[in-house]
Amino acid sequence: MANRQALRELQTRLADRLQAARTNTSQGASWLAVQVAGHNYLLPLEQAGEIFSWPGVLRVPYTNTWFWGVANLRGSLVGVVDLGAYLGHPIERTEQSLQEVSLLVVNPALQVNVALVVDRLLGLRGADDFISTAIEPAQDAPQASAGIVAASYTDSAGGSWQVLQLHQLVQSPDFLSIRI
Repeated sequence: MANRQALRELQTRLADRLQAARTNTSQGASWLAVQVAGHNYLLPLEQAGEIFSWPGVLRVPYTNTWFWGVANLRGSLVGVVDLGAYLGHPIERTEQSLQEVSLLVVNPALQVNVALVVDRLLGLRGADDFISTAIEPAQDAPQASAGIVAASYTDSAGGSWQVLQLHQLVQSPDFLSIRI
């Protein structure tokens, strides 16, 4: 129970910081840092929306394995997408591990009712948090060909981070075609 409360407090603090970053660009934060299937991603703040703890999902039959179903978030039905599986990094999940994931709703301005499953929320990041300049992604990467991965960065610990363009993701024909 204490872990659940701590998770809720973390999500509340991150949501508050996300909102503050949207209204105050002087802080230098440009991205929400998340971890998905062991990979580090940066999501542009203006394309990210609200963060929710795992609410449970109503499965939808005859859909791709990365489309988990629909969830009721604040009275709105949203599609739930396993971002790791969609990006080609599927992992096995147990009921216990599902309690640790978060749902990141895509900004409503992008006009798609979808929430992305992320394993860990790692806070806000800006360009000054990285030691290398942006490197264009490899053209042979499936995400790069669709324009989903905008660039890659390296942090001071040597970690690799990819910038995901959510507006490109939600407009991709592959993403919009959930049927198998």
